[in-house]
Amino acid sequence: MNVVFDLDGTLLNTIDDLGFACNYALEKRGYPTHPISTIEAMVGNGINMLIRRALPEEVRTDELVAELRKDFVQYYNAHNCDYTRPYPGIEELLHELKAKGHHLAVASNKYHEATEKIINHFFPNTFDVVLGEREGIPRKPDPRIVQDILAKMPEIPEIITSESSTLFIGDSLVDRDTARNAKLRFAACSWGFVARHELVKAGIETIVDSPAEILLLVS
Repeated sequence: MNVVFDLDGTLLNTIDDLGFACNYALEKRGYPTHPISTIEAMVGNGINMLIRRALPEEVRTDELVAELRKDFVQYYNAHNCDYTRPYPGIEELLHELKAKGHHLAVASNKYHEATEKIINHFFPNTFDVVLGEREGIPRKPDPRIVQDILAKMPEIPEIITSESSTLFIGDSLVDRDTARNAKLRFAACSWGFVARHELVKAGIETIVDSPAEILLLVS
């Protein structure tokens, strides 16, 4: 089976490094910063949207977002593993999935360079395909990133669109919509950036409360 994971809030708790990078970019340009605890509500749709949400509403222009993105990327490239850590049980889950012969992938709205760097740092030689945000390619919840991943996965290209062949795991409604748009099974993890009660309220049928529960969905 193919198992495709979201990154931020699913495999790794990245919120501190994202928050510090965002605040660095804001402060450098003279805009108010945010408590790290409030950053969770701003993430999930890529760096540009994080910056847009963090800026005062009256100055949210595409041009300013692009300028702050440069500062964000400069800082984040150097500090994206400072405080980021795998969620408890994730490393054991990935090891078990690999041992059982499942193909693993990452689909993230984080820009591709950082996505690859972070995955290689924390989970070397673990994933068959890793894709982040790429220029000219729509972000999640557009299904293109998942389609591109499945086309690159080994051995089973003839069933890449089969719902039974792939499980998508994420922590947000963006991930839910991505799986729905790609016509894939979806499971939401309750340890990420979206509270469990919000996942329930959204009508998500399959919610896992620990990484070990994911093994029950692929056996």
